[in-house]
Amino acid sequence: MKKIILFVSLSLFFLNCNSTKKVTRVEGVDFVASDNLTAVLEMAEGKEKLVFVDFYTTWCLPCKLMDEDVFTDKGIGTLMNDNFINYKIDAEKGNGPNLALLYQVNVFPTLLFLDEKGRVLVRKEGAAYQTELRSLAEEAMANMDNTGD
Repeated sequence: MKKIILFVSLSLFFLNCNSTKKVTRVEGVDFVASDNLTAVLEMAEGKEKLVFVDFYTTWCLPCKLMDEDVFTDKGIGTLMNDNFINYKIDAEKGNGPNLALLYQVNVFPTLLFLDEKGRVLVRKEGAAYQTELRSLAEEAMANMDNTGD
C-alpha cells in the first residue's frame, strides 16, 4: 500500500508542469515561485546550487514570523541567495500536499535543504531564526561537499 501511495504521489509530482518565475524582495531571501519542484531542482542543477525549501501554511504563526523576521534579513538573504535556489511551498495548496507527503512533512514550518536530485541534506522541523538558519545552511553545504556529487 505504501508503494502505491508513493507511486501516485510521485506521478502527480512529476506530471505537474507549471512554469517557474522568480519573486524578488528588495532585501532578504529571494524565493522562486512555482508549483513544480522538478523545475526548481533543474534550475539548481543548472546554477550548481542547492535547494532550500520552506514548507509553510497560511495559518502558521511561526511561518509568518520567519517571513517577517528571518527571510527579510539582508545577511541571511545574501547567504541564501548566493548558495541556494530558495523555494516556498504552501503545504495545503496546489502541489503542496503531494510534496508534503513525499517529504513526510507534518510540522510547520519544515525547512529542507536538498541537493539537485531532491535528496534531503538537512531537515529542520519548526522555525529557525537567523543564527540557526545560517548553521543549517552551512551544514547543508558541508554535507554536499562530503557526498562528492
